[in-house]
Amino acid sequence: MVEKKVSMRSQDPNQRRVLDSATRQRRLTRQLEALEKDNFQDDPHASLPQLAKRLPQFDESNEPNEQGKRRKKTRGDHFKLRFRKNFQALLEEEDLSVSEGPNYLTACAEPSKFPQRHFCAVCGFPSHYTCVSCGARYCCVRCLGTHHETRCLKWTV
Repeated sequence: MVEKKVSMRSQDPNQRRVLDSATRQRRLTRQLEALEKDNFQDDPHASLPQLAKRLPQFDESNEPNEQGKRRKKTRGDHFKLRFRKNFQALLEEEDLSVSEGPNYLTACAEPSKFPQRHFCAVCGFPSHYTCVSCGARYCCVRCLGTHHETRCLKWTV
């Protein structure tokens, strides 16, 4: 019987996919959109009552004679905490497109005179190398190993 020859390269489980720059950019955009959508709801615990009566009350003053001069607590903090708005709602409320002068939508700075700095995706040190598969930056062989074990092409949306 004749055995069929099979390439050993195609069976290597450690072989990594190499992505082109357009695919990397699509993956990055999809990851950023997933992060933007993540946790896009109000705080579920904001409507629960506060248990302030059970917590110990500490005064800022050291003298016991000032206990008769307590200030009246305002209820403004309650409304600030309960009716918080997300960033997108605040931008829509301000209607910055019609206001004059620099604002969040129109402010910009001139480009930097210095080249862009690159940092390691694992430890944050300056990096000089990029992953062949996904394009992430790393600084040493140890960080490359960590990247391949835990991060490279393992983003799940």
